Amino acid sequence: MSEPNAEASATETPAESTDQQPKPTETVEFWKQKAREQEKRAKENADAAKRLTEIEDAQKSEAQKAADRIAELEKELTTSHLTALRARVQAKHGIDDEDADLFLTGSDEATLTRQAERLAGRSDERKKQGNHAPREGNNPAAPEDQTREAVRQIFGG
Repeated sequence: MSEPNAEASATETPAESTDQQPKPTETVEFWKQKAREQEKRAKENADAAKRLTEIEDAQKSEAQKAADRIAELEKELTTSHLTALRARVQAKHGIDDEDADLFLTGSDEATLTRQAERLAGRSDERKKQGNHAPREGNNPAAPEDQTREAVRQIFGG
């Protein structure tokens, strides 16, 4: 019967020692190494993507390059046209730059005009009403309280 106890104590000792030692995945060095590996892999992928883009550009025909350039210029033209249209509507309705950037979001003249008219109407409405406090500066005195008067009489105040 003493033999099973000896085996039990022998098996418990290594288990206790492994519980005290941290697992390899719990150490800072392990995770630093993993981070370095991922960073290296990301750099390699970025370089590979750059080379792929260069290869694809080299394989494009002159017609494809011209078509890409035309598409880019058309997009730029549309953007500048929309910017000029917004500036014209903004100036016509007297809207400041912050409000124009925030509220004039339409992409055609009719939409921009409706937005500007609505914004200008609200601004005019606000100016008409103003910041008016009807009883400002006219604070009535607090009513005298009988208890307060009685305390004043007692303490001679």
